[in-house]
Amino acid sequence: MSMTSTNADAVALTERLIACPSVTPATGDVFAALEEMLRPLGFTIDRFTVGEAPDGPVENLLAWRTTGPGPHFAFAGHLDVVPPGPGWTSDPFTPQVRGELLYGRGAVDMKGAIAAFVAALRGLPDDLPGTISLIITGDEEGPAVYGTLALMERMAARELRPDMCLVGEPTSTARLGDVVKIGRRGSVNMWIRVAGTQGHVAYPHLADNPIPKLVRILSAIEAEVLDEGTDWFQPSNIEITDLEVGNAAHNVIPGAATARISIRFNDRHSGASLIDRIRTLAAAEGGTVEAKISGEPFLTQPGALSELVTDAIREVTGLDAELSTTGGTSDARFLSRLCPVVEFGLNNATMHKLDEAVSVTDLQDLATIYGLIVRRALAG
Repeated sequence: MSMTSTNADAVALTERLIACPSVTPATGDVFAALEEMLRPLGFTIDRFTVGEAPDGPVENLLAWRTTGPGPHFAFAGHLDVVPPGPGWTSDPFTPQVRGELLYGRGAVDMKGAIAAFVAALRGLPDDLPGTISLIITGDEEGPAVYGTLALMERMAARELRPDMCLVGEPTSTARLGDVVKIGRRGSVNMWIRVAGTQGHVAYPHLADNPIPKLVRILSAIEAEVLDEGTDWFQPSNIEITDLEVGNAAHNVIPGAATARISIRFNDRHSGASLIDRIRTLAAAEGGTVEAKISGEPFLTQPGALSELVTDAIREVTGLDAELSTTGGTSDARFLSRLCPVVEFGLNNATMHKLDEAVSVTDLQDLATIYGLIVRRALAG
């Protein structure tokens, strides 16, 4: 199959995936469409649904093909999308090419990348040795409890462990290929509660106001400097994201006050160490802390995998990609437990926005880049 045909496939396959509504958690038709794309290419498909409410059930797809001894290259992504919201120029799940852009929810994040990878597979030699797998979840945009983590369990049960993994998240900013992610900061949310004693504001000696205590806790948290950053990571930061008393009466001292903070942290910390740190500050004023770690930081040191990706980008686009760890979290935070992981995909300017759109040329070039990466990865 010629490269031109592969490029054309990237657009058509993206349109096909967009046309399957898949607001998180994705299920059903969109997975069936991907399965129909992969089976003719010789892939074994394992579609399964796992989990219970409130974070499930979630549908996932694991696909793999082995054509001889050699490295195992994995591609990971998600078929679920965020709700489109009102105000689109055209129906968000009816793909439309207008000018040089293909419009539709998921065009960028990240049905376009999945389609480009499948298109790249169609252009690979049949006798290329090694294993190729696709790790595709229906829940990356939501709780992500039964998504990629469940896929990793499924892979372990089948003794499938990749040597390297490419995640197709939209990492590019100004132009396709200008940024490749080699790591991500960790994320932890904490809920701080200070209990008091409700009472009348005219009789404060009979009450215990929790608000000043919470204010002092938050002031101490604001004064914390976690670090100054590292060679690859920006400084960790703490943000106060919510305050709540729920006191509807002007003459009542409330019985409790709560706050929520969010910390994005680099590899100088762990979620557990930060929870302990905040608990110590809260305890000084009688506060308690509940916490949820969304992900730990990870870093894939620059080396063979990142060079493989950046060399392919340079060959197709002429750009020298920046290696970066900025931005939010992704499922690479889980996959990094298995093998070296990097992220590279489309321009992220319109992801999660109204009239999400991808450049047709970028889709075609991304398929070409992905094809080069897989060929060279399996060739060693």
